Amino acid sequence: MAKTTTDRSPEPEEPEEPERPGEPGRPEAPTRPEPGDDPHDPAARTPRTARDSRESARVSRESAPAGREDGEKGRPRDPGRPRGALLMGRVRGVPVLVTPSWFLVAALITLLFGHQLDRALPELGAARYLVALFFAVAFYGSVLVHELAHTYVALRLGLPVHRVQIQFVGGASEIDDRSATPARDLAVVGAGPLLSLLLGGVFALGLLVVEPGTVPGVLIAALMISNLIVAAFNLLPGLPLDGGRMLRAALWWRTGDMLRATVITVWAGRVLALLVLVGFPTATHLLMGDRAAFGGLQPLLDALLAAVLAAVIWLSAGRSLRIARREARLPELTARSLLRRAVPVAPETSLAEALRRANEVGANALLVEDDDGTPLALVREAAVATVAEERRPWVPVIAVAEELTEGMRVPDDLAGERLLEHLDATPASEYLVVTADGTTCGVLSARDVDRVLAAMERGEPAPAR
Repeated sequence: MAKTTTDRSPEPEEPEEPERPGEPGRPEAPTRPEPGDDPHDPAARTPRTARDSRESARVSRESAPAGREDGEKGRPRDPGRPRGALLMGRVRGVPVLVTPSWFLVAALITLLFGHQLDRALPELGAARYLVALFFAVAFYGSVLVHELAHTYVALRLGLPVHRVQIQFVGGASEIDDRSATPARDLAVVGAGPLLSLLLGGVFALGLLVVEPGTVPGVLIAALMISNLIVAAFNLLPGLPLDGGRMLRAALWWRTGDMLRATVITVWAGRVLALLVLVGFPTATHLLMGDRAAFGGLQPLLDALLAAVLAAVIWLSAGRSLRIARREARLPELTARSLLRRAVPVAPETSLAEALRRANEVGANALLVEDDDGTPLALVREAAVATVAEERRPWVPVIAVAEELTEGMRVPDDLAGERLLEHLDATPASEYLVVTADGTTCGVLSARDVDRVLAAMERGEPAPAR
């Protein structure tokens, strides 16, 4: 299935533990320090908030039967890149990846198409599976062309493309659509189905020059049918399919309200998922009759495929809605609204004393300053949680603090996309919020940003800190 995505699916939040008296918040804490908890370890400085938020603002198109889905989460090593994905090459600088799940689908297509060839070309014998494997690769080659059509148009319109990947349900092109408009979105989304239709036409012409009932004839006919199915399925008017994206662009242009347009097309996608769940097995039974393939398990395989497609459509539509909700409320995300009160302490102050002072005044952040009051470092919640309470009187706060860098100073007027871009540029767990003249306002926790973004996606009020 060819999907299109404006984000990557958010990971479920971990349950939060209640704060202990005397601690400025208590994040998930191991009982002993882990390598990533060393405040001087760069790996410990990468929260998921900024990276994941930036990834979620991207559009990813997946194809074959192609469609659209919003959302995927990335990681600092390469945000959004699936674990184990293989780099096939680059097209106009855009990496093309193949995920391990593709090999499973290729094997399944080889098995199923090989069985069909046994009836169409029985003289092939076991060689039919080599022909079927060739078809599987050629089919996914056409899926790649579908995705590259999205990519080419996006690049021509000035929209960055981060990667193209071939995977279990087809293909995906991760396109940063922050500057998209209804017209741009329509152009990018429509390019994929158009190319699939053109490929179907090219293969139809190819049938005129090959002999029916031969290997080339059967392969070209199969590729023609599969590309026409990809195009037709993608044009169905419901998210995450390209047709749903096109409908959303039209409604967005008509109403000027992208969230409303998304809600309508999400529900269209959910209805479509139910129709696929019931209609696909029914249609294949009516068209092909009772089949004894695979020991009579063919109806079960049809039902399983329908369930997988329906689940992908339903879940992807839901992700689209969550991302649209968040994008609509993103301007509410401001550095000032998430400020934590910070208590200034000297570097040599014991952790126990610093926590006592913070608890005394109701603060939940610690700022390490020198004798002149110049901020030096921010105490990390995760590092505090790894220090046993009996050791805290002998541990100086500087040992669990991260040295301030310029990127960790956040202007107090930053909000929305600009705030996320700033956090993404300098991954950290805490940031110092300052005014234009450098005056300290407080501390911003990346974890607080995570919680607010998750609440926005659920359509809930921002959680209290």
